[in-house]
Amino acid sequence: MLHYILKRLLLMVPTLFGVMLITFVVTQFVPGGPVEQLINQLKHHNQIGGEASGGLQGLYRGATGLDEERVKELKAFYGFDKPAYERFFTMIWRYLTLDFGDSYFHHKTVLELVISKMPVSISLGLWTFFLTYLICIPLGIAKAVRDGTAFDVTTSTVILIGYAIPGFILGLTLLVLFGGGSFWNVFPLRGLVSDGWAQMPWPSKILDYLWHMVLPITSMMVGSLAVMTLLTKNSFMEEIRKQYVLTAHAKGLTSRRVLYKHVFRNAVIPLITGFPSAFIGAFFTGALLIETIFSLDGMGLLSYESIMKRDYPVVLGTLYMFTLLGLLAKLFTDLSYVLIDPRIQFESVER
Repeated sequence: MLHYILKRLLLMVPTLFGVMLITFVVTQFVPGGPVEQLINQLKHHNQIGGEASGGLQGLYRGATGLDEERVKELKAFYGFDKPAYERFFTMIWRYLTLDFGDSYFHHKTVLELVISKMPVSISLGLWTFFLTYLICIPLGIAKAVRDGTAFDVTTSTVILIGYAIPGFILGLTLLVLFGGGSFWNVFPLRGLVSDGWAQMPWPSKILDYLWHMVLPITSMMVGSLAVMTLLTKNSFMEEIRKQYVLTAHAKGLTSRRVLYKHVFRNAVIPLITGFPSAFIGAFFTGALLIETIFSLDGMGLLSYESIMKRDYPVVLGTLYMFTLLGLLAKLFTDLSYVLIDPRIQFESVER
């Protein structure tokens, strides 16, 4: 096992390096970099003129644009005066020391920026993660036990309809119905908490936060219920049909004892093994449309704005963090197989 873990950790190095290299190369050929965007901003201010342009007006010289010295200064400021290979290896070395640089436009370090967006992403990700597992596993077991009954058909129809509805469409519908639109003003329209939340007593803070989470979590979760529920059902049905279940019944064990004592342990393996990856991913989930609809400033919105503004430190820094955590999550997922079923041996499979 230690040999397997060490080998997987070593394989992460070229994988992570390859992901960063490909992304870095792509960014070099994407037009509209930070220098070009700043020049366009200066041009826009110059066209507005007067007070609106402020101190920027003197930098841009009409039809002649920005003089060559200014352009060189801007390239040096953003680090584009150096060769691409030198910038890449400098970036990788800084990332190894957890120095992800500063954002071009937010005037913060990338790490500070990510931490400031985490409350929204953690709220959306963890609530969606826990509620999905808490609902889908019991529901999937109930459907497997009652396969073919009216309960099974009805619940399958409901969750498949939910799966077919895009999350952002459901979010807009919920806002119109319950967010003070044309019908009922039941839930808050925007934000993670209400104004004046800091002055509320602790019970009111918790209730206010949970009340704000109802609509966005519902919009995100409904689509994922079908996959997890049907996966649970199929996994349990496959185990229920095996010979050892018939043998257990023949020995006089009750159906409940067979289900939860014997079937559950085997059937839950494909569900639980995805737990580490889903749990770590929940901390960094990004849902651009949901965040936009409910005015939540999280990782989804940050990623979109960073790509559109060519904020390369944010794009590459967050990619490095998320890729590294994703690779570790995959390793934890594989190790969870052994923790749940000690009969699994990776090394014996490789020989």
